[in-house]
Amino acid sequence: MEPKNHTQVPEFILLGLSEEAELQPFLFALFLSMYLVTFTGNLLIILAITTDSHLHTPMYFFLSNLSFADICFTSTTVPKMLMNIRMKTKGITYEDCITQVYFFMLFGGLDNLLLTVMAYDRFVAICHPLHYTVIMNTRFCGLLLLAAWVLTLLDALVHALMVLRLSFCTELEISHFFCEPKQVIQLACSDTFLNVLVMYLATGLFGAIPLTGILFSYTKIVSSILQISSVGAKYKAFSTCGSHLSVVSMFYGTGLGVFLSSSPTENSRATAVASVMYTVATPMLNPFIYSLRNKDIKQALRKLFS
Repeated sequence: MEPKNHTQVPEFILLGLSEEAELQPFLFALFLSMYLVTFTGNLLIILAITTDSHLHTPMYFFLSNLSFADICFTSTTVPKMLMNIRMKTKGITYEDCITQVYFFMLFGGLDNLLLTVMAYDRFVAICHPLHYTVIMNTRFCGLLLLAAWVLTLLDALVHALMVLRLSFCTELEISHFFCEPKQVIQLACSDTFLNVLVMYLATGLFGAIPLTGILFSYTKIVSSILQISSVGAKYKAFSTCGSHLSVVSMFYGTGLGVFLSSSPTENSRATAVASVMYTVATPMLNPFIYSLRNKDIKQALRKLFS
């Protein structure tokens, strides 16, 4: 069969998490509620941090940006899924699919780098407390955020352009609820070696390297905490870092597992279910994890509501 040029591709078919008709109302209600909780919870975190002057510190500055990235990350995939279930369709146009790939890589990569920066912030705060205000000054925090945005914008652009160069045949079914980049590449009729190479390099740069940095930071943090004599100070330090480690474990555990899977064509529906953890569940749980374990956030939220 001769491959068709990508300009002739009418649309991709998103098979979703299940093709059983009786499950669609349940999936719609479940993901709508998860999306609303994600949007509302992260928005409240942003409002609480921006309106409370006591929270204008590097840690909360990066947390507010993480909440913004989580809102955008979830909004990239879930609304289209909900619309398809509601309209009883499964199609997504070629242009919308490429757009989804771009923003998925953009905000997914931004989450990676923000989690890494937050780990570095905790490393400086606990291991070098006397130099914290000097190192984590306003200018340096702004540069870290700018660097994260620039790197992820470039990475997302490269991925989108790499997909644009591909030609597709008539088999355009994606066993997912969004245009997952790896599965989109597998549908191409043209040579995908360069695309796969770029994807694995990007996974290393935006997944493995940041994760290594996070693990290194927390190794140093734990070592420093164990040297603290006060039990109360130890508990406070572990409590502060525990929230971040919980989010890192959920996000990286499922995210890297999906991207580094050696046989994505097998058990693709299971891969889609696993993707729900880092694309939907983690952004939804972030506000609860950070607010329930953080007195400052809880006080700011009380002020916001009052």
